[in-house]
Amino acid sequence: MDSWNLRTVDLRPHSPEILSSSDDARAVVLEIPAGESLQDHQVHERAWVTVIDGEVEITTARGETVAGGSGLMVEFAPGERHAVLAHQTARLLLLLTPWPGHGHPGTMSLEEKATVRQRAAEHRESP
Repeated sequence: MDSWNLRTVDLRPHSPEILSSSDDARAVVLEIPAGESLQDHQVHERAWVTVIDGEVEITTARGETVAGGSGLMVEFAPGERHAVLAHQTARLLLLLTPWPGHGHPGTMSLEEKATVRQRAAEHRESP
């Protein structure tokens, strides 16, 4: 058995700390300072975000918004875009499953990664 006190894990703002990682899931704790955010992003896995401390506002690309503090948990489908704004300094627990999810760069071969990089470069160059 492993255990953590999520309120006392030593964190630096915007520097996620991986607590546990296996083929089944990854657990990460992170801190977002008051007034700062994790801008619009997505992950390849199903994601659960739980507020340990602080106050956040979470929005999705579809315009859904939820706000709350300690005890709030939000679930995202794989690939669901969202942003997190900290109204007060917030400590969050992020659970990702499975790890890594389908399409995650960690699951790609070197050839697949090269193809993705090439497509991204072409996309940046197109008008």
